[in-house]
Amino acid sequence: MTTVQPQRSASLRANQPIPLPDAATLSATDDTVRAGVARRRWRRVRWAVRIAVLAVLIGYPFVVGLDSWFYYPDSQVYWQPADFGLAHEDVHFRAADGVRLHGWWLPATRSPRGVVVHFHGNAANITNHIALAAWLPTQGYHTLMFDYRGYGRSEGRVNRAGTIEDGRAAVALAAERARAAGLPLLVYGQSLGGAVAIVVAAERPEVRAVVAEATFGRYRGIAARHGRGLVLLPWLAGALSSAWISSGYDPLDYVGQIAPRPLLVIAGERDEICFPELGRELYDAAGEPKEWWLVPSATHLAILDEHGGELVERITDFFSRAAGG
Repeated sequence: MTTVQPQRSASLRANQPIPLPDAATLSATDDTVRAGVARRRWRRVRWAVRIAVLAVLIGYPFVVGLDSWFYYPDSQVYWQPADFGLAHEDVHFRAADGVRLHGWWLPATRSPRGVVVHFHGNAANITNHIALAAWLPTQGYHTLMFDYRGYGRSEGRVNRAGTIEDGRAAVALAAERARAAGLPLLVYGQSLGGAVAIVVAAERPEVRAVVAEATFGRYRGIAARHGRGLVLLPWLAGALSSAWISSGYDPLDYVGQIAPRPLLVIAGERDEICFPELGRELYDAAGEPKEWWLVPSATHLAILDEHGGELVERITDFFSRAAGG
């Protein structure tokens, strides 16, 4: 693995727990999720649609399927839990098809109030995304972060069905620990992770509540939305998305099964990666009880940075109400 050494704030150098990573911490590396990794790589979905359109226009007989454009794993080490003042346990577990997966169990730093499974976005690995989840243990949540196959220290090669299998295995592991501790099981997914989390949570009745941040309802739908940037023939974006992006495991087909468990859908008003209307479509398709939070001026996965205290308050209050106190 290649290790990227981040700069540390005074509180991190002192190895003290912090309730929230500050803006300087979040931007300390070139490849934080918010600052560029997810944004650059989601743009490639848009360019993939454009390339497919161009290929059709020039008569090219074969176009490679575009599903792989959704996934940008790496094995770099960006952060460790200790950088955020957190203890951790390395956990290894297997998906149903035998693929060996890696994750972190982050114990709550105060009186435990629940177990949260965190589903990260489409780029990098958990050592990057911990910057967006480190606040959970400080609020009393034992947290399981894990990498999909092909990401970080997880084995295998990523694909859509595989991410679902990996999410199922992670939730099963967390469910065992939640039962043993007598704590509610909760799910928090961001970006692509929100899409995976909804599918998995729909199948697992022991999940008490779901938060989906900056996510979408259909894989073809988000590709077509990015393809609207085509200058001459924008209508081809939808046609090509249908032709070259597979269907299956779309959150819109599962979100109705979350009810009667509560769902919180969060979207950034200025998110140009997972556009807010895609999140709203997901919310509209869900059953009650459900909540919608459109965050003014927020961009993709920047809500923690731009509205940190409010994000933490909203999610902890939502989880607390779902868990009955």
